[in-house]
Amino acid sequence: MTTPTPPLVLHDHDAPGMHELRPLLLTVYTGVYADLLGDPFFAPDRFWERLKAYAKWPGFELVTGWIHDELIGYTLGYTLPPRSNWWRGFRGDVAPLVLEEDGERTFAVTQLMVLPAWQRRGYARQLHDALLAGRPEERATLLVKPDNVPARTAYLSWGWQLFGQLQPFDDAPVYDSLMYELQQQADIESVE
Repeated sequence: MTTPTPPLVLHDHDAPGMHELRPLLLTVYTGVYADLLGDPFFAPDRFWERLKAYAKWPGFELVTGWIHDELIGYTLGYTLPPRSNWWRGFRGDVAPLVLEEDGERTFAVTQLMVLPAWQRRGYARQLHDALLAGRPEERATLLVKPDNVPARTAYLSWGWQLFGQLQPFDDAPVYDSLMYELQQQADIESVE
């Protein structure tokens, strides 16, 4: 007999809400990234500094997922501003205009994580869909480590396309850059 998958309760948060949840967000982060915490780029304090920077941008949104009052995962992102530095370090064969931002074109998904004990139950997809639902931008982008096969496979199965590679900071790994047409999400929602 299989145990039923408990329902995930989703909540939207703005920047002040993110700051209120700091201890819980960091607990999930350290649980998900436990094997990488020795690398200074993945240190919890450095991670929190990145989150604080993301939360300052327009269009910032955080979606948290809860089971029985326990935070088990979350996702967040923001709208890339005009002349964004997001594409600095991009490696790929695209026209330069594709990398230009006007403050309305692209939503950057900067995090999507679920605690290991709750993975492979569809919760990441629920968080993903909740974050992207109703976004006004035309497209979304995210970065995934090429060796993170489960996440990369999931994103590609959800309609994301490989766009190139990107090293967002000098001390960061090189990530696969993925792109998602948000009209796909709108089409799915209109059918449901």
